[in-house]
Amino acid sequence: MRLYLDGHTERYALEQLQMALFPGEPMEYRETPFDGDGAVSTLRRENGVLLARAVICKDGRTVTGEQTLPEAEETVSTRRRTLQQSYYKAAVQLLDAPPPWGALAGVRPTKLTTRCLMHGGSAADCDALMRDVYYVQPERRRLCIDASLATVEAASLLRPKDLSLYIGIPFCPTRCFYCSFVSQSIEKQAHLLEPFLQALLVEIETVGQLLAQSGRTVRTVYLGGGTPTTLSAEQLSRLLAAISSHVDLSQCLEYTVEGGRPDTLDREKLDVLRQGGVDRISINPQTMQDAVLRRMGRRHTAADVVRAYEDAVAAGFTAINMDLIAGLPGDSPAGFADSLSRCLALDPSNITVHTLAIKRSSDLNLDRTGLLPAEAVASMLETAETALRGRSYAPYYLYRQKYMSGSFENVGWSKAGSACLYNIYMMEELHSILSLGGGGVSKVNLPGGKLERLSNPKYPREYLERLNDTLDAHRTFFRMLSETEGSI
Repeated sequence: MRLYLDGHTERYALEQLQMALFPGEPMEYRETPFDGDGAVSTLRRENGVLLARAVICKDGRTVTGEQTLPEAEETVSTRRRTLQQSYYKAAVQLLDAPPPWGALAGVRPTKLTTRCLMHGGSAADCDALMRDVYYVQPERRRLCIDASLATVEAASLLRPKDLSLYIGIPFCPTRCFYCSFVSQSIEKQAHLLEPFLQALLVEIETVGQLLAQSGRTVRTVYLGGGTPTTLSAEQLSRLLAAISSHVDLSQCLEYTVEGGRPDTLDREKLDVLRQGGVDRISINPQTMQDAVLRRMGRRHTAADVVRAYEDAVAAGFTAINMDLIAGLPGDSPAGFADSLSRCLALDPSNITVHTLAIKRSSDLNLDRTGLLPAEAVASMLETAETALRGRSYAPYYLYRQKYMSGSFENVGWSKAGSACLYNIYMMEELHSILSLGGGGVSKVNLPGGKLERLSNPKYPREYLERLNDTLDAHRTFFRMLSETEGSI
């Protein structure tokens, strides 16, 4: 779908909405007018009013949408919103049904409802905002509000000098068909695993010193990747020992490890994790359909998932998350419902339901055969919400991604008191995140709601070669925090 802007330069805002509303249409930005199919977004100023107008031509139809804004109310955000509203009003005339997220194109829709609640608004105020301004459908409005209520509760546990610690282990047993994360297959890069760990231990020691000097406190710890449990039991033991030796965890509320792949878990590793202070773990089947698992490149079965879960319970874990993906090629609404039922039978504290996203650098982007229609994905998500609410799970965090099947969302569901705080703090950007390891991105919360990001090298070899640069970036992180002392 072509896009041309007339009278403004808000390209990103319009492109993101166009891709969300017409996900099957390749995006093509044009700098000059054109004839035929495509969209034209115009902004004019007349008599103290901004007039946004969108004209979309598609498949022989031409539709128009308009929205106005008093110039006195103009800010960058209100101008962008007005342009998106005009585009939405045109586009919805071409769609079979109103899109679930209306005119919202951002990846964190809950920021709107969370901000509303934190500024004294009620759930009814949040609902009106999402309905009247952004045209979000009722089911998604409810998800947003419920997740924001959990965010407000999690935010109440934070203190001015708190931060969260993320440690990335960018290795996996194999690369999944849909994945674009920066992770190296052990089959190809096993020789880098021990050198990577040695460098990470140096990074942890340095960061521990910086933390102690700063007076900052670690509120949550999250080991992700990749798959951290690709490390051996002995390597995990050394890693956890280094963390506990160099980082003061006395104020830590939760300590999570992304176990992820059941084929990387055994009782020995689970015992090491639990004895090392870890109190939350993810065991992620993605599906319990063996044929779908094989298709997506996973070397485990549904039976392996059950075995790993039972071992985790035996090791003493009570907070266990399980991930499922709606929309996997080769799956079906009936297969997804069966996977969900089998996970619920294990009674985990958390279940995260992802919607398949087609990442540009994934194998799935090159081979899209077997992708499910949006209607099937919608059915899966509806099944999940009904079943999870019926078992007293509630949504506690929510985010969207580009190129997501049906333009839906990912939702974390938890039992009462079991929400993963790190997920909330990270996704809602409630405080600073200090990231170590390969591909980690530290986020410094600055006054005025601004963020500064500092990225670690993505690939293991690059991480090893640039360790000193990474340590310097951490010094910058703490310097920036000290400069905001008393401001956040």
